Amino acid sequence: MKDRPGEHVQPEPGLADVLTLQRQTAATASVEAERALFQDSLAEYVWARDVAGLSPRTLDSLVQPVLEICSYYDVMPWHLTSRQLDKYFAGPGKRPRHTTVRSKINRIDLYYAFLEQRYAGEIHRRFGAVVESPVDAFNRPVHRGDFGLRIPPSARATKEFFASWREALPQARKYPVAVRNYVMSKLTYISGVRAAELCQVQLGDVHWENGQWGRFLVHGKGAGGSGPRDREAFLFEEGRALLWWYVEEVRGEFPDDPCDPRAPLFPSERLAKSLAGMDGLLAPPVVPDTFRRALKMASHEHLRGPVHELFPHLLRHACATHNYEAGMPLWDVQVLLGHVWASTTVGYLATAKGDPERASLESSRRAVRRLSTEA
Repeated sequence: MKDRPGEHVQPEPGLADVLTLQRQTAATASVEAERALFQDSLAEYVWARDVAGLSPRTLDSLVQPVLEICSYYDVMPWHLTSRQLDKYFAGPGKRPRHTTVRSKINRIDLYYAFLEQRYAGEIHRRFGAVVESPVDAFNRPVHRGDFGLRIPPSARATKEFFASWREALPQARKYPVAVRNYVMSKLTYISGVRAAELCQVQLGDVHWENGQWGRFLVHGKGAGGSGPRDREAFLFEEGRALLWWYVEEVRGEFPDDPCDPRAPLFPSERLAKSLAGMDGLLAPPVVPDTFRRALKMASHEHLRGPVHELFPHLLRHACATHNYEAGMPLWDVQVLLGHVWASTTVGYLATAKGDPERASLESSRRAVRRLSTEA
């Protein structure tokens, strides 16, 4: 006979003894013991992910979201509830970019998977708590995309933008800095590199003799936290002439040693006054945010057309789109961008991969030529 709702159920004698022992153990467990186990689990989690091959940069940020939310509520992770997680990321932990919140919640969920796999039994025996991730089916982030369709400016508008910007360079207040920003933007468009990749290029990474027009080494974006993957980026004829002019005429204007191969190709103009004039000094590289701001300001001033604002990644899309429209095969565009999967490259060609009007015109021309030949 089933128990009636609300009726207190007495456990079996043997089970009652076990539950009593667990409650006594949980009651005598100290806060220090819980904190010690928490720290041990964090360390072991980082070790496990290190063995899995994650990069040091990824390892450093792996447990930060867990520490962040546990410190806010001053609780151990096995006492954190889904409601607390929701309140935190809907309130004090909310960020303007959804990607930031999504990344944090995903890392919290991964830590709980590790905690449940390796420590659930010990935590239940010692503290009487059940390990359960606060990320459930209702608050689990959905990848909704961070941008709409990335529509780059046309090839003509891009060409006119760079021409107008270059004409304005002699009137710039800081000529070397203005030229640096211009060359970085033009190389991003020509070579299709990412902003973070370009900022880290050193003078010794440029290999003028490689290929037909020279290439430069970049530390590419790694997949799945595996760390940067080195690859060669292409200069092409226009990029070689531009970069050669910059290195010969402008790079030496910055306050560091332009002959050191370890020096950044695109250095920051900001240097501590106490270090100025020292021999063998290396300036820090310009940071991606500075590059993005410079390109954004230049696009507001020199870009014409329906697209009124540029950022480095949109120039990367423009590089892929314009080369594909000019007849470069998909495989070559994939190599140019440094993609592993062709499906990723196809996503960059959203405005070029399907052009029914152009296909219709080309089909009509082929039909006319065929009929003319037969006649």
